[in-house]
Amino acid sequence: MGVNGEISVIDMHTGGEPLRIVTSGYPPIKGDSILEKRRYAREYLDDYRRFLMFEPRGHYDMYGAILVPTTLPTADFGVLFIHNEGYSTMCGHAVIALGRYAIDHGLVEKQEPITRVGIECPCGLVEAFVEVKDGIAGAVSFRSVPAFLHSGDVQVEPEGFSPITVDVAYGGAFYGLANAADFGLDVRTSRTRDLVDAANAVSDAINKTIKLHHPDDDDLAYLYGTILTDGRDIYSDESTANICVFAASQVDRSPTGSGVTARLAAQAAKGLIDVGQPRTFESCIGTTFKGTVAEQTTCGQFPAVVVEVSGSANYSGKATFWKEEGDSVGAGFLLR
Repeated sequence: MGVNGEISVIDMHTGGEPLRIVTSGYPPIKGDSILEKRRYAREYLDDYRRFLMFEPRGHYDMYGAILVPTTLPTADFGVLFIHNEGYSTMCGHAVIALGRYAIDHGLVEKQEPITRVGIECPCGLVEAFVEVKDGIAGAVSFRSVPAFLHSGDVQVEPEGFSPITVDVAYGGAFYGLANAADFGLDVRTSRTRDLVDAANAVSDAINKTIKLHHPDDDDLAYLYGTILTDGRDIYSDESTANICVFAASQVDRSPTGSGVTARLAAQAAKGLIDVGQPRTFESCIGTTFKGTVAEQTTCGQFPAVVVEVSGSANYSGKATFWKEEGDSVGAGFLLR
């Protein structure tokens, strides 16, 4: 189906990573559960995703959020995440932005000094905690679903590169974790194109080597992307940098909230960090999130942890979009 009518949005960014929040005009999304809604949107409403994410209204690395009703008694609303390839199961930078947005737009009753915002994501319930002072929302922390190391120290053979050892961890979505130095690269100084090529090669190799499994639902068992790191996984007061390449070669400008969760889960599983030890994670543009292993738990057969991630988001604008009759290019296109 094509896009009909007008769609209004508010744009934010978290650590430089965009979030386009749909405020009106999106068709109803059917489904009794959040994962059913995700499948319905993917099958029947994908023209709307392309309309909002692709040029001429978006760009290759645009990211979006569609608020939906929730059936969870502990959630204030649900959300579907959209990007250049499809529909994510979790997005930490979006949760941080939505925490502030929920306070500012009256989706929850604000309380000082901290307001809890329950958000049902496709991966499950995520709790955001928003700092509120004099009625103004500020920094946001969130605790996501149980995170775990799925496969540790696995040798893979990325096409065009020598064999390397990787981890695969879950932080609301599955990520490959690899040291950029194994490719002769530095996440802070190397060309983004070279980092993207290496990360994509790792993702392809993992998909050929490792069969993913999630105890809760098969819809969660897919590799979202690969995070190249600076190799600083042992606990330190100094920051550790990474770059996340996800979906169709999309580059996260933030440190990646679900990626920070996955990295900490892998570090905890390997005994490299203890509960309560805070770490600073740096993005490819130098913005930072704070991350802490809050508690130990389980997820099915996997030893798991609950991770707390903190950051802040800012507004960047608002718009109303439509497509004129006969404008085939206006349906959405991408150049890379």
